[in-house]
Amino acid sequence: MQNRTYNVVGVMSGTSLDGVDLAHIYFTVENGKWHFRILESTTVPYTEDWVNRLKQAVDFPTEELMLLNEEYTALLAGIMTDFIQKYDLKDLDAVCSHGHTILHQPQNGFTLQIGNLPKIAHLIGQKVVCDFRVQDVKLGGQGAPLVPIGDRILFSAFDYCLNLGGFSNVSFEENGNRIAFDISPVNTVLNFYANILNLKYDDKGKVSRTGNVSQELLRELDNLDFYRKKHPKSLGFEFVKEIVLPILEKHAVPIEDKLRTFTEHIAFQTALALPHKTGKLLVTGGGAYNDFLMERMEFYLPQMEIEIPDPKTIEFKEALIFALLGVLKLRNEVNVLASVTGAEKNHSSGVICEK
Repeated sequence: MQNRTYNVVGVMSGTSLDGVDLAHIYFTVENGKWHFRILESTTVPYTEDWVNRLKQAVDFPTEELMLLNEEYTALLAGIMTDFIQKYDLKDLDAVCSHGHTILHQPQNGFTLQIGNLPKIAHLIGQKVVCDFRVQDVKLGGQGAPLVPIGDRILFSAFDYCLNLGGFSNVSFEENGNRIAFDISPVNTVLNFYANILNLKYDDKGKVSRTGNVSQELLRELDNLDFYRKKHPKSLGFEFVKEIVLPILEKHAVPIEDKLRTFTEHIAFQTALALPHKTGKLLVTGGGAYNDFLMERMEFYLPQMEIEIPDPKTIEFKEALIFALLGVLKLRNEVNVLASVTGAEKNHSSGVICEK
């Protein structure tokens, strides 16, 4: 007999490097229908040193990556322990953790999320479910995106679920299958240029709003091969570092114009990616707070009903869904969809680490 209630913590670190998201989630399952409550939640920011190390890790040699994995696992364990102690969380079924993606090269059969070493369960004294992407890549999939199963189970009232984080991704139903893919970089690029202006991020898109669109730059971005590829497809920081930033850097326009142009690019590519331009669209992730970006999306999708949910759902949806992925793994149920990742079959992914 499967549990009908689950008391778990979801943990997520995204490519935008805002920090580690932790959310205490209570799930109930009744007659096959799932309900959730996001209880205590917080984001623990990275120190400047950790931000720099995580940014640079894509170029680390193997030995340095192994050391980083050890040290990051210890860092993550400390963050998890502090969260559990601060809110006096008792009787947890598991801590479900994504870790932090350093390398994502599914075309080479390889993906690496650090912070998923089995010892993390011992360090925090809790059962941990983690390392959700590796199995999918071994099965010929992209290892991403993994959130769509949660969109199907928890947010079925929406025609589209769009997340605007370091990258944007969308999921929706098509002919009875859940379809999902990454659309474009978002905060990985916008934050890069905001940082040059000594800003953590472009608050509400205020800086971007003051810039002008460089049509030449916009054309070059829109013509990238990735946008013509069929799904399944996914993006990693390598794409930004090796392809997108070099294009932006070679155009001698003010940073305000680069931000403005890239915002236009995101909005245009998002509209292009949706097969139907009507229905209900749920928007989550940090980009949902970028008022100017949302205005540009509304411009390209005038007939779409765009909904931005409560702040907890905006900020902690990915932590929520990784909590769900962990629970599905505990139940030995499918948590990764082949229709989304391109793997040879649906499967129950992740590693269960006993304390």
